[in-house]
Amino acid sequence: MTLLIVGIILFLGVHLVRVVAPGFRRSMIASLGEKGWRAGYSIASILTLILLIYGFGQARQVTGMLYNPPVWTAHIAITLMLMAMICLVASLLPAGHIATKTKHPMVLSVKIWALAHLLANGETSSVLLFAAFLAWGVILRISLKRRQRAGEITLRPFVSAKYDLYAVAIGIVVWALIIWKLHEWLIGVSPLVM
Repeated sequence: MTLLIVGIILFLGVHLVRVVAPGFRRSMIASLGEKGWRAGYSIASILTLILLIYGFGQARQVTGMLYNPPVWTAHIAITLMLMAMICLVASLLPAGHIATKTKHPMVLSVKIWALAHLLANGETSSVLLFAAFLAWGVILRISLKRRQRAGEITLRPFVSAKYDLYAVAIGIVVWALIIWKLHEWLIGVSPLVM
């Protein structure tokens, strides 16, 4: 469990540097340059993600159930994951209505993903992981809203509604692949087994 906690702290810490230590980020960019900072940030993200995944795998072997979710929550989780996939795809495409209305579709996607998994998983290590990601998403969304008000960032402008259609179509395909086999192959658990 210790490795999981350390992995969560380091991974989410790396992804909150701009929020909790903007001065550190600016000073690193000044000394390393934009490309150097991006390279270091990417390496730190990958290494902490590996630690997080390894720690989660280890913790799952020793932690028990914190609560036993009812079967119907799995159905809600599967439906929420469809919305999460659509938001995720919308975040990667030029802005359509989904991206402009949700403002930060990638962050929303992570929050929906975390909530869905909290509803369907009562295992202690899972609850810890998904609650941490949900908290991260909430903190990041608050920070983004403040930075937008301060004029530090601007939202992506609307481009075309066709990107909403692409987001929905691709999101459904990705969701179906995850439900069909990808989740079982990657995580070892089928979301359809209840």
